[in-house]
Amino acid sequence: MSVRVFAALVLSALSFGLQAEALNESYAFALLGEPKYAADFSHYDYVNPAAPKGGDVRLAAIGTYDNFNRYASRGVAGERTDALYDSLFTTSDDEIGSYYPLIAESARFPADMRWVELDINARARFHDGSPITAADVAFTFNKFMTEGVPQFRVAYKGIKVKAISRLTVRIEFPQPDKDKLLGLFGLPVLPESFWKDHKLNEPLAAPPLGSGPYKVGSYRLGQYITYQRVRDYWAANLPVNRGRFNFDSIRYDYYLDDKVALEAFKAGAYDFRIEGSPKSWATQYQGGNFARNYIVKQDETNQSAQNTRWMAFNMKRPLFADRRVREAITLAFDFDWMNKALYYNAYQRTNSYFQNTPYAASGYPDAAELALLAPLKDKVPPEVFTSIYQPPSSDGSGNDRQNLLKATQLLKQAGWEVKNQQLVDSKTGKPFTFELMLLSGSNFQYVLPFQHNLKRLGIEMQIREIDVTQYTRRMRERDFDMMATVYMAIPFPSPDLKILWDSEYINSSYNRPGVSDPAVDSLVRQIAAHQGDEKALLPLGRALDRVLTWNRFMLPMWYSNHDRYAYWDKFSTPAVRPAYVIGFDNWWFDVNKAARLPARQQ
Repeated sequence: MSVRVFAALVLSALSFGLQAEALNESYAFALLGEPKYAADFSHYDYVNPAAPKGGDVRLAAIGTYDNFNRYASRGVAGERTDALYDSLFTTSDDEIGSYYPLIAESARFPADMRWVELDINARARFHDGSPITAADVAFTFNKFMTEGVPQFRVAYKGIKVKAISRLTVRIEFPQPDKDKLLGLFGLPVLPESFWKDHKLNEPLAAPPLGSGPYKVGSYRLGQYITYQRVRDYWAANLPVNRGRFNFDSIRYDYYLDDKVALEAFKAGAYDFRIEGSPKSWATQYQGGNFARNYIVKQDETNQSAQNTRWMAFNMKRPLFADRRVREAITLAFDFDWMNKALYYNAYQRTNSYFQNTPYAASGYPDAAELALLAPLKDKVPPEVFTSIYQPPSSDGSGNDRQNLLKATQLLKQAGWEVKNQQLVDSKTGKPFTFELMLLSGSNFQYVLPFQHNLKRLGIEMQIREIDVTQYTRRMRERDFDMMATVYMAIPFPSPDLKILWDSEYINSSYNRPGVSDPAVDSLVRQIAAHQGDEKALLPLGRALDRVLTWNRFMLPMWYSNHDRYAYWDKFSTPAVRPAYVIGFDNWWFDVNKAARLPARQQ
């Protein structure tokens, strides 16, 4: 971190003399190592700072929406509503966990970071032209503490945020915590003038006052939203924004079914699409518009940390309390056959919660990991110490008897037996039946083969497809037996893992299976306590990975290290792509390319 140190004189509480306290001042911060960009950087490496502004873009969203409040505890917020507000600092897309000035210009703090004072950019404005002040920052924090999600109140308990002048805000901590500090740096700043009269946990039927590069233009709830570029956006020429947010308008049209959305894309109804189905990619992206090069296909290898797909067991259901039961159900999921028969061998098997990173556990635990795991020996599965975790594999024939025989043995050990081709509890006679909750309109080719294999074990898995509103509500309330989920990429062991796994945050909807486990708690809390210490984080991350995988809280499905997307050839892109995202917000509308397209697509 580029930091200049200066001395400030403060009054001592214990004497009437003067005592010097060394303070640090910084423009940027990093969770690990140093920020990539120096204080005088003019723009990110992955943008074209001279990119022209203009053009109207259409995108697609699946499902529906009913409000504009991303932070409401009910309802479904519209696409991109999370970007209506600027934050104090913002991150880059080609490094991990670095923060650069946006609303805030700089920060000063003592060496132990027990407090920090932030200077607000005097030019910062909301969309109505009113200034963003320190009072808005303090109001925002208090709003989230009183009306935000419970896990926010747990995470930031005891922290004080107050305006000490019109453009200076002070954050004080009960004890130093750099990660919580940086978490607050990313908090969106809300306008007190608007939100003092609205509940943060309630849906908004009309757009709120914002501050970001786009504001809501026309819309029809549940059907579409159009965002208009803010022509006088106060932060357009800041280094973190230069060359970005180039389109004049971005419209999201809602489709209830992804297959319908794909056909609409091919017909020219919208401009850019990320494809999640390998089968569709291999078989559907063809035809006249592709042959005439009107539509561009891109298939790019991505070596960064990857999102992974799982099915989460609801650990609050007694049916899934026994780890042997969870293993048996996992054995019925024949990835090798599905990947070959349904997905053109396009996927890799998920085997870690730190996929594609050095923190993924591999091989046997080393001495540093064993030192961490030994005190937890009576709280973790024995395989953590003795075995290398790998999801079950098959011969790919679709009739893998060995895995099903092993599953049968595990179920028998757990107290289940087959009677009249139905698996029942050997004590109560209650049949083994559960429901898999799925989001309506998505692509779930794997479900029927999985259901068939479970049937061979005597297990009845009912399939329930529901709309996005019900799905979101039931997920938040943990009203499901099992659900398909995406575990977002974790590039390094950060304190965010507490919200994902710590029992203190059991009500977090990010903790999909509802895990409450003392060994997991111990490891994620040690991870939070060792932020910035890369040497300590490596064995901690791997130890946590072993405990999570061997506990089988979720059934591992797959991931892809490819980004597959297509777009109508009306865009130009920067010479460098950011490491961690496709970077669509860095593209720009190319009028010369658009001129050769059919009239409806120009």
